[in-house]
Amino acid sequence: MSDASPDSHSFLGDEALARRFLKLGLYLGIGGPITYPANDALRRAVAAVPFDRLVLETDCPYLTPVPHRGKRNEPAYVSLVAEEVARVRGIPVDEVARQTAANASALFGFA
Repeated sequence: MSDASPDSHSFLGDEALARRFLKLGLYLGIGGPITYPANDALRRAVAAVPFDRLVLETDCPYLTPVPHRGKRNEPAYVSLVAEEVARVRGIPVDEVARQTAANASALFGFA
């Protein structure tokens, strides 16, 4: 089983770990690592978990998404994360933007 780094804000685990976190009532923060070619376990987890429990993040200045990997991460790159979430879930990117914004609002009490 994959593990999430204890010092990371971004979820980096597999589907089994995601389901354990969801049972605790947590949301999963998805960042640049979803775009990394070797990160199939994370993509499978994002495709399988309830959409209303995902939020997007930049984790700036680290965990920069492809094609900018190796450079300083920027908040503008969260669009690349949204595009990959849309691809793995088979939905339009504007749907990812709407749902994850609603999820963040609910999580942080902005609703």
